[in-house]
Amino acid sequence: MVMSPDLDRATVLGDEAAARGHIARICFKTGPPALTGVELEWTVHDAADPARPVGRERLRRALGRHSPVTLDPTSPAAGLRRGGTVTVEPGGQVEISAAPRPSVAALILATEADLAELRALLDAEGLVLGRTGMDPWRPPRPVVETPRYRAMRDVFDRHGPAGRAMMYSTAGLQVCLDTGEPDRLAERWAAAHAVGPPLLAAFATADRHAGRPTGWASTRMAAWLAIDPARVRPVWSPGRADHDPVAAWAGYALAAPLLCVRGDGPDWTPPEGVTFADWLAGALPRPPTTDDLEYHLSTLFPPVRPRGYLELRYLDAQPGRDWTVPLAVLAALFADPATTRDALAVAAPVADRWSTAARRGLAERPLASAAAALFDLALAALPRLDLPAGIHDETDRAIRRRRAAAERGHR
Repeated sequence: MVMSPDLDRATVLGDEAAARGHIARICFKTGPPALTGVELEWTVHDAADPARPVGRERLRRALGRHSPVTLDPTSPAAGLRRGGTVTVEPGGQVEISAAPRPSVAALILATEADLAELRALLDAEGLVLGRTGMDPWRPPRPVVETPRYRAMRDVFDRHGPAGRAMMYSTAGLQVCLDTGEPDRLAERWAAAHAVGPPLLAAFATADRHAGRPTGWASTRMAAWLAIDPARVRPVWSPGRADHDPVAAWAGYALAAPLLCVRGDGPDWTPPEGVTFADWLAGALPRPPTTDDLEYHLSTLFPPVRPRGYLELRYLDAQPGRDWTVPLAVLAALFADPATTRDALAVAAPVADRWSTAARRGLAERPLASAAAALFDLALAALPRLDLPAGIHDETDRAIRRRRAAAERGHR
C-alpha cells in the first residue's frame, strides 16, 4: 500500500503500550470544566415535497462557500459567521459543529445565529431542515460518496441493513462537555453514560421512517444499536462503576475491528475482523502510526466518546429551537460535582437500558421516573448556568414541560 504524505509524517506505533499512551494523551485532557459545545445534525428536505430526494448538487448550490470538501473538493469550506463548521453526512444530512464556548448562553446565542444563516442558505434553494432524529419520509440512499463512506458501508453491510439506515437517514444532537479534573473524571464519565437512557427516552423524536411508524421511540438509536457492537456499545456499564475510564477506552479502541484503512486509492475497506491490536501485531503490510490510531478512534461510535472532552452522542435531533433544552439539561447536571453525583445515583438503576429507551421511550416507567428526577436536578442547578433572564425563563418552562411528560409516563 502506498502511504500518503500525511501518513509519512506520523509517528509509527511500536506496540500496544505506545498506542495506549497516545490514546490517554489525546482523549482525556483534564482540568477545570470550562467549555461547552454542541453539534447539531438534521436531515434536509424539499420544502414543497419532503419525500423528494435532495441530491448532492442541490446541497452544494445551497451551501455555496460553506460546502465541505466532501461535497465540493474546490470549496473553501468557510465557517459560518459565529464560528460554526458545516459538514454533510453520507445521506445528505447537514451538521453544524459549534465552536465551544465558556458559557451556555454564549453557545446558544452563537449557534442560533449560525443556524439562522444556515436556514437562509437552504431556504434560497427551496430546502428546509428536518425536525426528527430519523428521516420520516425517505428510505436510506447515499448522497455523498467518499472512500471512507464506501468502506463504512461495506463493513456495516456485513451486519445487516442497520448501517445504511444509520448512515443515510439518522440525525442526532451531540453535547460536548469537558472531562473535568482528574479526581472527578471517573464520576463524570460514569454520569455521562448513566443519564443517557432516561434522557434518550425523554428526548426521543424518531418514531417514523420511510413513510411509516416503526414501533420505536427512537429509530435512530435502534439503527445505531444494531451496528457492530464492538464499535457502538457503551464503554461504561453500571456493573463497572469504579473502572478506569482511560484504560477502558484504550482497551475498547484496540479491540475494535478496523472500519477503514486509508490509502491513495478509492478502496479503503479493511480485511474482515482485523482489529487495531491485530494491526499493531503485524496483521497489515505496514505498521500503524499515531495518525492511523487517531483516524481509527474517529470510526468508533459509542454513546459517550472521549475526544479530549466527553462527546455525548445519544440524543435525537430536536424540532426547531428545542435543541437548547437537552443542552441546558446536560450542562446543568454537570454544573457542579454534587449535582453530577446525584444525577449518577438517580440514573444508575436504568443506566443499561439503552435498547428499552430506544424502543419504549417514556412509556417505560423506570426510565420515565429517572427522567423526571433528572429534570428536577437540572431545574435546581439551572441558575448556575447564569443564563440571561429571557433564556433562563424559556429554558425553565421547557424543562418543566418535559418533566410533566416524564411524570405522565411514570404514572
